[in-house]
Amino acid sequence: MSDLGDRIAATLRRERERRDLSVSELARRAGVAKATVSQLENGGGNPSVETLWALATALDVPFAVLVDEGVRSPTLIRAGDAPSAAVPASAADYLAVLLSASPPHARRDIYLLRAEPGKPRLSDPHQRGTVEHVVLVSGHGRVGPLDAPYELHPGDYLSYAGDAPHVFEALTPGTSAVLVSESR
Repeated sequence: MSDLGDRIAATLRRERERRDLSVSELARRAGVAKATVSQLENGGGNPSVETLWALATALDVPFAVLVDEGVRSPTLIRAGDAPSAAVPASAADYLAVLLSASPPHARRDIYLLRAEPGKPRLSDPHQRGTVEHVVLVSGHGRVGPLDAPYELHPGDYLSYAGDAPHVFEALTPGTSAVLVSESR
């Protein structure tokens, strides 16, 4: 098992049991196969961003809870290095790298996003009250509410409701952004 697989397994089981849910009920609420939940709780599988978001939403926890390394000392992540908490999407060339999980009782998570042109990353609504903040670092992208995204260039900042459908689409190769997800 990988470190990420171990973290997902332990956290998924803990959060599911904390809510007194069976594997079947969690799978039903998340819209994933029961076998997928079982496999993840046993440290197997290679979950996509979509699967982990669906499970986190069904458990009513931030996505970061499932992949957080729990590091509390200074952490340096150099550009180009993909830490063990990198999770790929299944339907787009998109990689989410958790940079900083929110400490207990605070609800903000910071991600580094990398995307390439092609199929856009479409996101279902997150927890009620979620706001996403994006700063485009490189490239050119279309980001924000699914029905009215904005074109962003390096240095542009956008804040939008994360509890409504939204999109991140790379328009040029090497597009990257910092995303802060804030739950209220």
